[in-house]
Parts: sequence; C-alpha cells; structure tokens
Amino acid sequence: MKHARYLMMLPVAAFLVACGEEPGPVERTVGLSPELPEPKRGILPNMTISKPMEWGDDLPTVPEGYTVSAIATDLNIPRQTLVLPNGDILVAEGRGGYAPKLKPKDIIAGVIKGMGTTSVPSGNRLTLLRDEDDDGVFELKTAFAEDLNAPYGLALVNGRIYVANQDEVVWFEYEDGQTKANGPPESLTELPKELNHHWTKAMTASADGRYLYVGIGSNSNITERGMTAEADRAVIWEIDIETGARRTYASGVRNPTALTIQPGTGQLWAVVNERDEIGPDLVPDYLTAIQEGGFYGWPYSYWGSNVDDRVRPQDPDKVASTITPDYALGSHVASLGVDFSNEAVGGDFTDGVFVGMHGSWNRAEPVGYKVVFVPFTDGRPSGQPVDFLAGFLNAEEKRTRGRPVGVTVDPRGAVIVADDLSNTVWRVTPPGGLRPREEVAAEAANPAAADAPATPRSGTPETQAPDSAASGAIGKSESPDGPVEQPDPEAEGEPRPGPAQEPSPAPGGATGGQAAPDAGQPPTEGTGGQPPAGADGGQPAADAPEAPDEPAATGN
Repeated sequence: MKHARYLMMLPVAAFLVACGEEPGPVERTVGLSPELPEPKRGILPNMTISKPMEWGDDLPTVPEGYTVSAIATDLNIPRQTLVLPNGDILVAEGRGGYAPKLKPKDIIAGVIKGMGTTSVPSGNRLTLLRDEDDDGVFELKTAFAEDLNAPYGLALVNGRIYVANQDEVVWFEYEDGQTKANGPPESLTELPKELNHHWTKAMTASADGRYLYVGIGSNSNITERGMTAEADRAVIWEIDIETGARRTYASGVRNPTALTIQPGTGQLWAVVNERDEIGPDLVPDYLTAIQEGGFYGWPYSYWGSNVDDRVRPQDPDKVASTITPDYALGSHVASLGVDFSNEAVGGDFTDGVFVGMHGSWNRAEPVGYKVVFVPFTDGRPSGQPVDFLAGFLNAEEKRTRGRPVGVTVDPRGAVIVADDLSNTVWRVTPPGGLRPREEVAAEAANPAAADAPATPRSGTPETQAPDSAASGAIGKSESPDGPVEQPDPEAEGEPRPGPAQEPSPAPGGATGGQAAPDAGQPPTEGTGGQPPAGADGGQPAADAPEAPDEPAATGN
C-alpha cells in the first residue's frame, strides 16, 4: 500500500496531537474585534476531521417559518451555484489541486482529511437544474457543459456564462432557457496553475459588467515551498471582460475562496481562509471589503499587524501597510461561500451576507459545518453571526452529514447552498413564499432598473494580452413526504451594534480597517510572475511544514 509506513505512524501522531492545546470559546475569534491569543506551535497540529454520516430521514435546520429542501442529489462534488434569469440553477462540480506532499506529516494529514470527504469522482462539469412548473421540485437535472477542469467560480455577463476553472477563465454563449452549451468553451485568460495547493478560483463580476474578479489562493500554508512558488498567488485579479487583460487588484489574501458584489455600491467583498498551525484559535477566517491596491497581510502578518515570525525574511514595511479585515468569522471554519441577501429573503435576514462554512479539519472541537448570516448596518457588518442553515454537524460524535460550500441568494428570495459531502444542493425558502418569476424576469431584462453603479476607476488594467489564444427558532424542512417539524436549537445571542462607520464606497475607495498608504495608486501588476514584495525568491519560512487548510479532494 502506498505510504503504508506513514500510516503506521497514525497512532503516534494521534498521541502527539492529543498533547496539543485545547481550544478556547469559539466566540472569542468572531466579530468586529476578535480576541487573538498568543500563537502556539506544537509537534503536530491537531487533526480532527468530522467523519461522514448519512442524512437518513433528517434534514438541515432553518429559522422559524423557513423551509429547506434538497433540490438536487447524487451530484459529483458540487461547489458553487449560479441562478440564471429564468430561475434555472447552474452547479459547478469538481475537485482540483495537484501539489505534492512535502513531509510525512502531510501524508498523514492527507489520510485524516480524506476521511471527511466524498468518495465520488470529480464531475468537472456544469449541471443545470430546472423547476418547470414552479412547484419547488426541480424535475430537470442535465449536464450543461462537461470536460471542464475543476470549475468553481461562475458569472453571467451580457449573454455569456463565465467559468473559473482551476487553470483558466472560459466562457460559453448563453440564451435564456438554454439547457446545454453550444460547444466547447472559449478561453478568456489563463490563471496561475503551478502546484495549485489552493486550487479553487472564486469569481464574481463588477456591477457594470466590465470586469471579472478572480481569487487566487497561496501555494502553501505559510511559504514553506519558498517564495518563488507564490508568484501571482494570494491575490485577487481584475480581468477586463472584453480583452482578458488582467492586473492585481489586491494582495496578501491567503486564500480568497468566495467573492461577491455589494448591491447598490458596487463594492467587492471576499471571504478569506487564513493560515494554520499556530493554535486552535488562530488565525480567524474573515469577511472583508476589498480595497483596490490593498494588502491584507499574508504571509508576513495576520489580522492587521500581528507578525507571523515563521516567515523569513520579514518585511516591516509590508506589515505596516496591512489592512485589518472588517469581520472575523472564526478560526479554521473554512468559509467557502458568500453572497448578499435581499428584501425577498425576509425576516431578520434581509440586510447582510450569508457565509457557507465547510468546517474544520485541525481543531479538537470541530467548528463550521453550517451557513451563517452576518447582519449589516449602514453597509457594514454590525453584529454576531446567526445560524441560518445548520444541523450538519453532530458535535458529540464528531461526525457530519454534509459540508456547505457555495451560497447564492436567488432574487426571488431563496438561498441556494451547495454541499460537497452529501453531494446535494439545498434550497431555503422564506415564510411568505418566493417573488413571482415574471417580476424577477422583468428586472433581469431591464438591468438599468436596478440602477447599478459603474465601476469607479483609479487605474486601468494592464494591456498585456492573455496567455491563451482566444479571449434562533427552527422552522420546518421538506422531505418527499411533506414538511417535517424541526426541534428548537440553542438560541443565538442578540446582534450587537458595531462602531459607527461610513458606508463603503465602490471598488477603489476606502474600506473598513486600516487604509493602505498607497491607496488610490495603481496596484502592482499581476502578470509579471513576481513573488510578494520584499520576498526572498528562494527561502522558505523558518521551520514551517506544509499545512494546507483543506484536503485536495475538498478545496476549502
């Protein structure tokens, strides 16, 4: 058996892990001002994965009055979804990554993390779901496009469906109601693909449709592969949708796993997975507005100016320029999905964002494994997160029925969640029902009615051609036998108001946290293949073994 000698080390590894630090209360590392403990490093990080279990007759839990149903099952690793103007839903399915293991510890970690993933093969496709008669049952499940390469991010702009594969952005022509692509996709631009330690390529489009934003994760936990491996990594690219020209829009974002645009402002927001192996309560994943030209710390520091002394050489100037994120989501929760809510969702969930949490693999007490709602006030996060779709994790048994990834809010008021462990797409509908299809379709046919602002510019994308040739209370859950009453969960705390802040401007303006000294100046170009500023081209972090924050099979 391959790596058999390392598997024999599992009992020893389990003992060493058991000697590690016990985690503190989860609430400490959540919110506007998280409490960050001192970093602690042990022989091995804690490796506790929640093993899969079947749903059986159970369903996820939702707030009172809301209803959840499985609208598609038996998929092949669903990651992200896209709601089309006619109500059809596209699902990106697949797994990627091919970074080699560096040390025996990484092989052991891979085995342990693999215990919490699905065994089905990678779909490498887009699947289209359709509810023909608007009765909540999606009768049609068909392949829209196949033979893709670990597709993840999705966007629909001006009659084209854009897909962020793990190696390039491609597009298909699309007409309303179409159920199958007309042929192979066209390439817009290539994406960094060497190693692909963090392979997922999150994507969203600017409000005016001129640009795509693509998140590109780091090639390591904390530079243990050397800084040359981090060229064009831990960044968000801005890509001209007509030419494929691209530039670095923001940097120092270790693994930006989901991107979205704030309605009414055009502001780009992201959820980011932070680094591992400095304790169970460090470092919190975060939600933040992305400032054009901004630097967010990786690898030199975290949550502002907290220096990570594993990195050599240090760069005090970069640390000083680091922007503190807006909102901490908790350490090791593996946030993989984000989308803004709307009025149609109803209840206490109309103003804020939904965040999909895939769940931890390296914490003694598992965290994540749910979808939370982060309330906003005046355009900014303003209170503690509230569970919206939960019941995946059996904490006592450390087993889980599912692992949420992408979250998409339907203009009609439904919340769509991809679950890549049970290979299901869930839909949560509000108490008052969905907005009429015709009303939403009319808005989609007249985008000007939404009054979307143009993307403000403080610079233009570089003109280099792309590499490729072409450019609280619980409600009810639905089962096939009808609604099922859910037990009451533990009550959530009341949201607390945050500090008064000005509403966030569109991309290019200031965001929450510390402003970058060079804000407003054109950012460093992203196609020159350069490591982060101040980096030593070949020196890895001091004594820092590889520690991916996700198994290659799940792509956190």
